[in-house]
Amino acid sequence: MSPSPLRTVLVGAGGIADAVHMPSIHEIGPEELIVDSVVEIDDARRTAFAARWGIPHHTASLDEALGRRPDLVILCTPPSLHREQVIACLEAGVTVWCEKPPALSLADYDAMTAGERDDGPWAPIVFQQRYGSGARHARELLVSGALGRPLLAHCQTTWFRGDDYFAQPWRGSFSGDGGLIMALGIHQIDLMLMLLGDWEEISAQVARRLRDIETDDIATAWVRFADGTLATIANSAVSPAQTSRIRLDTEKATVELSHLYGYDNDDWRYTPAPDASAELAASWANPLPNERSTHTPQLRRLVADLHAGRRPEASGEDGRRALELVTALYKSALTGETVARGSIRPGDPFYSALNGGIGIRAEHA
Repeated sequence: MSPSPLRTVLVGAGGIADAVHMPSIHEIGPEELIVDSVVEIDDARRTAFAARWGIPHHTASLDEALGRRPDLVILCTPPSLHREQVIACLEAGVTVWCEKPPALSLADYDAMTAGERDDGPWAPIVFQQRYGSGARHARELLVSGALGRPLLAHCQTTWFRGDDYFAQPWRGSFSGDGGLIMALGIHQIDLMLMLLGDWEEISAQVARRLRDIETDDIATAWVRFADGTLATIANSAVSPAQTSRIRLDTEKATVELSHLYGYDNDDWRYTPAPDASAELAASWANPLPNERSTHTPQLRRLVADLHAGRRPEASGEDGRRALELVTALYKSALTGETVARGSIRPGDPFYSALNGGIGIRAEHA
């Protein structure tokens, strides 16, 4: 017998819920999951959202929705609310899929996920870039050794966000969205970590050159991975020619991905080393059906994991990796130190705040 569809609560009825999550839910279909309730504090928005999507129940209270004993909560609220809301879901015994940024500090994330259990509930993070079929194929080639050892990498998120974007008071602040790297760059950073594994140390610089915000609007870093691979990171909120890019140079090939907000199989390019045979290069072709890096493939995998009773990817320590790297990036940039993985612990000011309480000086002309 097929398992019953997961009864789901959607928390937050803003743009990401309307334009991204509900279409993904409908694409997967009511045989897999059904939105039973939407939680939203704005009465008019909540009522309109429920009517538009045919959701039978709506409320301003997360506790009330949890009282209906759902199977899954999808959290589409600002990151400053994630800690309290994730804790409430886990305490109610409900798995919660949380939009990025996962949290605004390692302390918040650790408090959130303390309620996870090996057999559930869990709190996976929305990191959809790692779920496209192109990334899964590239990861398989790297793990199998088909591309040889990784040597050098580049991770780039150079986007453009104008003053209108930052007019929302919670954007561009360490207490609101965490700023440029947390709100924009974390997806490509998570993808890089999915492809290359554990990092070892990071050295970074950040600056505020153009926007009148609390956080940086440009950032660069270099990272050493545990296997010796060196990587660079470039993030920007002020780049007119926008791109999201991953480049990996291995012993046998250069692997390149260029896109903006999502990729297909055709966006990945493999350039063989001069001494690589044509037969070897041909063996790198992606046999997987194209699956774009939207929320849908991650949600589909999450539903399968919940039906099977297994821990989803991007939960627990796996969901923490990108946040730890971003935190270490800020610590390095604001202290001038090279920061080692695992070194930011309770008692360190950067454990409880992304910027460790240190302001970023504006560098306007």
